[in-house]
Amino acid sequence: MTSLLPRLHNPDLLIFIRHGQTDWNAEGRMQGQKDIPLNATGREQARRNGNRLKSFLEDARIDPADLDFMASPLGRTRMTMELARTEMGLAPEAYRLEDRLKELTFGSWEGSTLEEIAESVPHLVEQRRVDKWGFAPPGGGESYEMLAKRIGGWLQTIGRPSVVVAHGGVFRVLRGLLEGLECRRVPKLPVPQDVVFIWRDGRLEEI
Repeated sequence: MTSLLPRLHNPDLLIFIRHGQTDWNAEGRMQGQKDIPLNATGREQARRNGNRLKSFLEDARIDPADLDFMASPLGRTRMTMELARTEMGLAPEAYRLEDRLKELTFGSWEGSTLEEIAESVPHLVEQRRVDKWGFAPPGGGESYEMLAKRIGGWLQTIGRPSVVVAHGGVFRVLRGLLEGLECRRVPKLPVPQDVVFIWRDGRLEEI
């Protein structure tokens, strides 16, 4: 039987930016809630996304003052938000932090690549491959299913057009909830770091 996520309320306008690249992203390391900074590529991605968003808002005649800007409290998301806002000509620090937007944690796996983990616990890596939605890494890790409850609770508090800077796992779950996707599809959704995602009138577009 196919398991679908409940389709939650779709805001009139929700803009999502994934944080820019870090060295751990480039190395394929499980990052989770470790506070790894942006690298040079990531900082440039953040600036370009700020310019993309600025152009979109100007074309759509949307005043940034009418938007609620919020970010995960981790350093890479905060830096992405501040670089993007600077490119938009906005005060870099004028946004709020939302703890529920943190990436899912990979527990004791954080800092390792999947290949490294497979050398010591191949059976757990196989369990994850079979059920990436429901699998929680050891040492207090979260599953995508657990993350969906956290993000679902946050999503229901959104009451105005918003700009969100967060993480790859957060985007996957958010898209799954907004579109009512199959659970097994959600962990495999692509989340490039050089794209601005926009849900407008119930439809997703990328710029």
